[in-house]
Amino acid sequence: MQEAWWKRSTVYQIYPKSFHDTKGTGMGDIQGIIEKLDYLKELGVDMVWLTPIYQSPQQDNGYDISDYYRVVPAYGTMEDLERLISELHDRDMKLMMDIVINHTSTDHEWFRQATSSIDNPYRDYYIWRDPREGAEPNNWVSKFGGSAWSLEDHTNQYYLHLFDKTQADLNWENEKVREELFQMMNFWADKGLDGLRLDVINLVSKAQSFPDDHDAPDGQYGKEYYTDGPRIHEFMHQMNQAVFAPHDLVTVGEMSSTSLAACQQYTKPDAEELDMTFNFHHLKVDYENGKKWTDGRLEFIKLKQILSDWQVGMQEVGGWNALFWCNHDQPRIVSRFGNEGPYWKESAKMLASVLHMMQGTPYIYQGEEIGMTDPKFTKLEDYKDVETHNAYMALRETGMAEEQVLRIIQLRSRDNSRTPMQWNDTENAGFTDGKPWLKVASNYQDINVEKALRDENSIFYHYQKLIRLRKEYAIITHGDYEPLCMDDERIFCYERRWNGEKLLVVANFFGEEAEFSYPKAQTAKAEILLSNYQDSPSEYRQIKLRPYEAVIYHSKV
Repeated sequence: MQEAWWKRSTVYQIYPKSFHDTKGTGMGDIQGIIEKLDYLKELGVDMVWLTPIYQSPQQDNGYDISDYYRVVPAYGTMEDLERLISELHDRDMKLMMDIVINHTSTDHEWFRQATSSIDNPYRDYYIWRDPREGAEPNNWVSKFGGSAWSLEDHTNQYYLHLFDKTQADLNWENEKVREELFQMMNFWADKGLDGLRLDVINLVSKAQSFPDDHDAPDGQYGKEYYTDGPRIHEFMHQMNQAVFAPHDLVTVGEMSSTSLAACQQYTKPDAEELDMTFNFHHLKVDYENGKKWTDGRLEFIKLKQILSDWQVGMQEVGGWNALFWCNHDQPRIVSRFGNEGPYWKESAKMLASVLHMMQGTPYIYQGEEIGMTDPKFTKLEDYKDVETHNAYMALRETGMAEEQVLRIIQLRSRDNSRTPMQWNDTENAGFTDGKPWLKVASNYQDINVEKALRDENSIFYHYQKLIRLRKEYAIITHGDYEPLCMDDERIFCYERRWNGEKLLVVANFFGEEAEFSYPKAQTAKAEILLSNYQDSPSEYRQIKLRPYEAVIYHSKV
């Protein structure tokens, strides 16, 4: 059986609004992406993932779609998008588009029709319930805070929205809804795109009894009744047969609060559902008591355990992981688990090395490859994100001091990753000639693409080498994963073995020296494929690892 091309590939995520502006509007555009394709080709990525570019009122930056068949005019035209696909293919790169089919904007024509009367055929495209004793139909809460139900005054019924009130959940129990969505996805596949990223796709099947939830951790009521729901695998297989398989699309599902068992089922080849999944458990290890809007510290042992469990578990069934530290919803990883100070470069490279040598398909989020950091905004008005503003209000209502709330938002806001891409040291980091829609991080004169390309020891070139290693060494794709030193409180270490070869990854996750002792009685000398220090030892029986030092060893077994 031929190996799937995407198993040795690396994907680069672009947030179009913040990537590159060619029109002076302060927002990025499709032409701006086209102008930077040679940069991405130099980095070595195989596929570009675009977050949504469809018509939208932008209440949630495009994840609230009002017309699936039109491009946001601020980004460009359909012709611009078709040219982007062509230009990518000319460079032997591919395009993955982001699709949001759990919900639509309340500005969508379907929802407008649905609210016109209870008898309208589009009414059943969404999820409606009568008031219960003058209040919401149940106690489910939105992932953006508050109730998951909003009252529609004209018809005096509540509609479900697991996210913002302007994002109404679609009724996947209605076969016509599924047919319309599959038809729309085939429209885009026919344009020549190569893959789809499916937003919160594991939430589309809800328990139809819509019961109250009395046993939810941290007050996240309803989650167990819509996460990996009763018909989810049926729906995924239908979508695969109707859209993915006929077009040979590579697919990745964003899985909210999912389980390893569910993702094994989504991605095992004979299930014919998805190629790979994003899960977020490893990015909740600094949430205090599981709550996002806190200033918790990294639980390092827990991080190692989660990543290792998913490596081993997915391998057991032939499933596949999407590997990532960063995306448009997460703070910058070098600010979060690394070091923004004297070990900025070393820590960014270490984090990349640990992730990229695992089994799966790596995803790089724009700016990650040059070590972009959180912007450290100090005022609420600097943030544009709806979730951030909701969190601010909720935290203040608990009586928390303004200073502490702002510190927590500074750590957790989704806007941390959405600041404009830093291309050079000119005004606005070369992102725009206008006023940026979101402030540029203040360190753009020190951290930018032009500077990274001039420095042969930069983070950029480290990422470039990791991408190249995945193509050159089949063991990275196929090797078994064995975690080592799981109780060590400073060192992340694992081995990969395949076809008479061994990879050993040893990384110091912290800013002090750490002692590493190889726990096996085997030869402990190897070729160094990559290190973030220039003089790491080739003998690894006993090593004193410097701050954030990471070494990738390769040997014959």
